[in-house]
Amino acid sequence: MKWTVPLTLVASAALLAGCATKKYVAQQVDPVSGKLDDVSKKQQATQQQVDTNEQKLNATTEKADSADSRAGDALNRADAASKKADQVRSDLRNELSEKIANLDDYKSVGDATVLFAFNSDKLTPDAKQQLDQLTGGQLGSSKRYFIAIQGFTDKIGTPEYNLDLSRRRAQAVQTYLVGEKNVPVYRIQIVGLGEDKPVNDEKTRDDRAKNRRVEVSVFSADNATAASPGTAQ
Repeated sequence: MKWTVPLTLVASAALLAGCATKKYVAQQVDPVSGKLDDVSKKQQATQQQVDTNEQKLNATTEKADSADSRAGDALNRADAASKKADQVRSDLRNELSEKIANLDDYKSVGDATVLFAFNSDKLTPDAKQQLDQLTGGQLGSSKRYFIAIQGFTDKIGTPEYNLDLSRRRAQAVQTYLVGEKNVPVYRIQIVGLGEDKPVNDEKTRDDRAKNRRVEVSVFSADNATAASPGTAQ
């Protein structure tokens, strides 16, 4: 006796088998596909991060280049200033060396004594007139000269205060000569001696007034301008 299988049953079985196979494949493929999607997303995120970092790096590099450029400019300016300062120092050393080497050639060509009011470092009109007379004729054509300025006080007050006051008086004369008479500052030497070296024993008010003074002396090594001291008193 032969058994016969209905065609519909066979077809149904084949269909079920096909569905089972697709479902199995889908179960195997879908997780892998999901992982691939995750990897792709992570790769995209990583690329975005790389792009962002590259942009930041480029910006940092530009800032660094700009800073290097500014630093280079600053170094160039500093180098130029240093060279100029070196030149000035060299000129001053040469001037000083010339003075020291030929000190015996410098002769006094003029001097003046300017007086100050009590406890004051302000130049009076009479003091300015004396300085004008001292520098007007003596320094016009002189090329090698220097001016010595010594400040003094009377004995009223403490020695420390008088020392400072004498320096301020000497500086007042220096400021006037540089600012008003165009004397180069490097040609002037100043010192404050306070109440030392008085010209009298200060027994009277007039004696004390004579000690409140600044003594100014001009020395020159130019034969054409050399003259006897005492052009201004």
